Amino acid sequence: MFQEIKPTIWIGKRGYSEMLIDEIKAQLKVRRYVKIRWLRTAEIDPEEIARRAGAALVGVRGRTMVLAEQSGGSRKA
Repeated sequence: MFQEIKPTIWIGKRGYSEMLIDEIKAQLKVRRYVKIRWLRTAEIDPEEIARRAGAALVGVRGRTMVLAEQSGGSRKA
Protein backbone atom coordinates (compact mmCIF):
# COMPACT_ATOMS: atom_id res chain seq x y z
CA MET A 1 0.00 0.00 0.00
CA PHE A 2 2.76 2.47 0.87
CA GLN A 3 5.20 1.32 -1.79
CA GLU A 4 4.34 4.24 -4.07
CA ILE A 5 5.20 6.80 -1.37
CA LYS A 6 8.77 8.07 -1.64
CA PRO A 7 10.80 8.64 1.54
CA THR A 8 10.92 12.33 2.42
CA ILE A 9 13.07 12.00 5.54
CA TRP A 10 16.38 10.17 5.84
CA ILE A 11 18.08 9.47 9.16
CA GLY A 12 21.86 9.22 9.12
CA LYS A 13 24.35 7.49 11.37
CA ARG A 14 23.98 10.12 14.10
CA GLY A 15 20.35 9.18 14.62
CA TYR A 16 17.56 11.66 15.12
CA SER A 17 17.33 15.01 16.87
CA GLU A 18 14.61 17.43 17.96
CA MET A 19 15.09 19.25 14.67
CA LEU A 20 14.23 16.05 12.80
CA ILE A 21 11.16 15.49 15.01
CA ASP A 22 10.05 19.06 14.20
CA GLU A 23 10.49 18.33 10.48
CA ILE A 24 8.35 15.20 10.78
CA LYS A 25 5.63 17.23 12.53
CA ALA A 26 5.78 19.89 9.81
CA GLN A 27 5.52 17.32 7.03
CA LEU A 28 2.60 15.59 8.73
CA LYS A 29 0.69 18.87 8.70
CA VAL A 30 1.06 19.01 4.90
CA ARG A 31 1.02 15.32 3.96
CA ARG A 32 -1.19 12.50 5.06
CA TYR A 33 1.72 10.10 5.49
CA VAL A 34 5.48 10.51 5.92
CA LYS A 35 7.91 7.77 4.91
CA ILE A 36 11.23 7.70 6.77
CA ARG A 37 14.31 5.63 5.96
CA TRP A 38 17.44 5.21 8.03
CA LEU A 39 20.95 3.86 7.65
CA ARG A 40 21.83 0.39 8.83
CA THR A 41 24.25 1.90 11.35
CA ALA A 42 21.65 4.21 12.94
CA GLU A 43 20.07 3.17 16.23
CA ILE A 44 16.37 3.85 15.59
CA ASP A 45 13.25 3.04 17.60
CA PRO A 46 10.30 3.72 15.28
CA GLU A 47 7.79 3.68 18.15
CA GLU A 48 9.79 6.32 20.02
CA ILE A 49 10.01 8.56 16.95
CA ALA A 50 6.25 8.24 16.36
CA ARG A 51 5.53 9.05 20.01
CA ARG A 52 7.79 12.10 20.03
CA ALA A 53 6.30 13.37 16.76
CA GLY A 54 2.74 12.80 17.99
CA ALA A 55 2.13 10.51 15.02
CA ALA A 56 0.67 7.08 14.46
CA LEU A 57 3.15 4.39 13.42
CA VAL A 58 1.50 2.81 10.38
CA GLY A 59 4.17 0.26 9.62
CA VAL A 60 7.84 -0.71 9.64
CA ARG A 61 9.56 -2.75 6.98
CA GLY A 62 13.31 -3.21 7.08
CA ARG A 63 14.83 0.24 7.64
CA THR A 64 11.73 2.12 6.53
CA MET A 65 8.77 3.36 8.56
CA VAL A 66 5.57 5.14 7.65
CA LEU A 67 3.96 7.62 10.02
CA ALA A 68 0.51 9.17 9.79
CA GLU A 69 -1.00 12.18 11.47
CA GLN A 70 -2.61 11.11 14.73
CA SER A 71 -6.38 10.96 14.28
CA GLY A 72 -8.53 13.00 16.57
CA GLY A 73 -6.23 16.00 16.38
CA SER A 74 -7.59 19.40 15.51
CA ARG A 75 -6.59 20.07 11.93
CA LYS A 76 -7.41 23.35 10.28
CA ALA A 77 -8.17 23.36 6.57
